[in-house]
Amino acid sequence: MPRNGLPSSSPSRRGILFGTAAVSAGAVLTACTSNEPKEKAAAQSNAPAADDKPGTPVTIGFAGPQADHGWLNAINENAKSRAGKYSEVTLEITEGSNDTAAQIGQIQTLINKKVDVLVILPADGKALTQVGLQAMKAGIPVINLDRVFASPQAYRCWIGGDNYGMGLNAGNYIGQQLKDKQGAKVIELAGLDNLELTKERTRGFDDALKNYPNIQKVARQAASFTVESGQAKMAQLLQAQSQFDALWNHDDDQGVGALRAIAQSGRKDFLMVGGAGSKSAMDAIKADNSVLKATVLYPPTMAASAIDLARALGQKKGVGGLSELEIPASLTLYSAVVTKDNVDEYLPTGFS
Repeated sequence: MPRNGLPSSSPSRRGILFGTAAVSAGAVLTACTSNEPKEKAAAQSNAPAADDKPGTPVTIGFAGPQADHGWLNAINENAKSRAGKYSEVTLEITEGSNDTAAQIGQIQTLINKKVDVLVILPADGKALTQVGLQAMKAGIPVINLDRVFASPQAYRCWIGGDNYGMGLNAGNYIGQQLKDKQGAKVIELAGLDNLELTKERTRGFDDALKNYPNIQKVARQAASFTVESGQAKMAQLLQAQSQFDALWNHDDDQGVGALRAIAQSGRKDFLMVGGAGSKSAMDAIKADNSVLKATVLYPPTMAASAIDLARALGQKKGVGGLSELEIPASLTLYSAVVTKDNVDEYLPTGFS
C-alpha cells in the first residue's frame, strides 16, 4: 500500500484540473520523453481528463470551522460556488464549528453517509487527526484544507496557503520600498501568538528583512484577527513609536481596526502592507488614499481548488500538465503581493 493510502493497482489519475482546456497530461509527458514507444505514448495521451464536462457522479463532504471571520466565510462560499459549477457533484456541507468534538461528530456523520470524498478544514489539525484517519481507513479519501493534520496518513492530499511565504513576500515588498533609506524602521501587527501560522508569518517577515541591512524592526504587537483588537493594538503601537516607515499587518480583518486607529492619529508618514486579501483592503489599495499600499494574499480560493481535487479523486482523474499518474500529495499556494498596479486582477478573489 503506497503512502498515499491508495492501492498500487488503483486506476490512472492523469488529466486536466483547474481549467477548461481539454489538453491531456499525456501530451506533456510525450513531449518530454520522445524516445518512448509510440503505443505507450498514445495510451497516456488518452488518459481521462478532469475538465468541465460532466463525469461520474461524486458526493463530496465538506467540513470546516465556524465562519466567524471574513476569510473563513469566503472558504465556505468558494466551496459552494465551485461545487455548483459541476452538475454531477453533490456537496454535503456541515454547519461548521470551532468546537473540536462538534466538528468530529459532523465529520463522522459524513463518513456514515458514505460520501465519496471528504474535504476538511479542521478547527484544530492535531485534534482532528484521528477522524481524518478514520475516514481514510473507511476508504474515503480526504483533502486536508489549510490547517494540516498531525499525520500524513490522515489525508490523501493537503492544499493550503503559505504562511511563511506571506511574511517573506511582505518583508521583501517593504524592503524594496525602503531599500534606499538609511536607518529605516518597520513595525509588525501580528495575529494570535499561540498559533503556528502567526509564528511562521513573523519568521518569514524577519528572514526577508535580513536582506535589507538598512532596515530595523523596532516593534511588534500581537492582535487576535478581529477589528477591535486591530484598533486597540495599533493605537498602542502608534503611541509607542513616534516615527517609523512601514507597517506589516498580518490580517486584513484586524487591519480594518488598524486603519481606524491610524486615521484617528492623523499619521500618514509610513506605508502599510496587509495580509490575506480582503475586498476592503483591495478597494483601499485601488483608491490609493490611505497608508495601505499592498496586501499579501492567503487565497480563500483554495477551497474551490479543494473541490476540484475532490471531484478528480472521486472520478479517478488527476491534474493535467504533470507527468505523474496521481494528483500531488500536497499543494502550497503562492502568496502574491497585490498593489495598485495589479489590484484589478485580484479584486474578484477579495473576500468580505
